[in-house]
Amino acid sequence: MNTNIKTIESLHKLTETLEKQDAVLLYFSHDKCNVCKVLKPKIAELLAANFSKMEMHYVNTEKLPDVAGQHRVFAVPSILIFFQGKESLRYSRNLSVTELAAAIERPYNLLFAED
Repeated sequence: MNTNIKTIESLHKLTETLEKQDAVLLYFSHDKCNVCKVLKPKIAELLAANFSKMEMHYVNTEKLPDVAGQHRVFAVPSILIFFQGKESLRYSRNLSVTELAAAIERPYNLLFAED
C-alpha cells in the first residue's frame, strides 16, 4: 500500500504540482499540532486504499506561512482537495475520515472513470 506523503517546499513547487496532477490533497499542519499527527497517517491510508491516483502533499504552515496565506488556511489541520487544478473541497479543524472519503468519492470517480 502506498502511503507516500510528499512535502511542499515552496509556493512555486505547489503551483507546479497543482498544474501537473489531476487529483491532489493538500494537508496543512505543523509540528505542534497533536491532532494533525494522528490524522495525517489515517488520511494517507485512506488515499492509498481508495483513491490511489490522488497525491497527498504536506504543507508545514509554520515554515511556509506564505503558502498557507495564499490558500486562506488559518487553522490546522486543514485539508484542501484539488481536481484538475481547481479547489473542490475544503475541511478545517474537525473532520471525519469517513466524511472525507464520501466527499472525495464522486468527483474522483467521475475524473478517473474507466472508459
